[in-house]
Amino acid sequence: MFILKIILLASIGIIFYQDLKERQVYWFLFPVLGLCSALLFYNSTLPELFYVSVSMNFIFIAILLLIIFVYTKVKLKTRFNEALGLGDVLLFFGLVFSFSTVSFIVLFVFSLVFALVLHLVVKQYSKLQSVPLAGYISLFFGVTYILYWSGITNSLYVL
Repeated sequence: MFILKIILLASIGIIFYQDLKERQVYWFLFPVLGLCSALLFYNSTLPELFYVSVSMNFIFIAILLLIIFVYTKVKLKTRFNEALGLGDVLLFFGLVFSFSTVSFIVLFVFSLVFALVLHLVVKQYSKLQSVPLAGYISLFFGVTYILYWSGITNSLYVL
């Protein structure tokens, strides 16, 4: 399990660094993130809860992406891939395997708020206008995992 945690944190760290510096992330990091987080979640809960949670998380992300798609077409009158990058979408689906549904939704919403606040602070010092959303969200989830594994938070898989 320790090796899985190291691989997961390494992939999260690389996603953060690459998205922040290059706005491009190696595609294979997202399945690695999904597989490691799935194995950690599966080993800490009942198999039935794991499958139901992953299904509900997938539905949540699919609905969220559908809303973003409709919003970009109707309100922004632009293409979907101009509003949200492929790395962001792949990260969303990689995180689907991370936690139980309630924990996932709470953490996902707070990661978006974290990304917004962090971008508002960082954009004063950056030349680029695009938001490294996958990087910011991966940073949030990396810190969340570290806090959970260090014992500061204790119920990420239970809710």
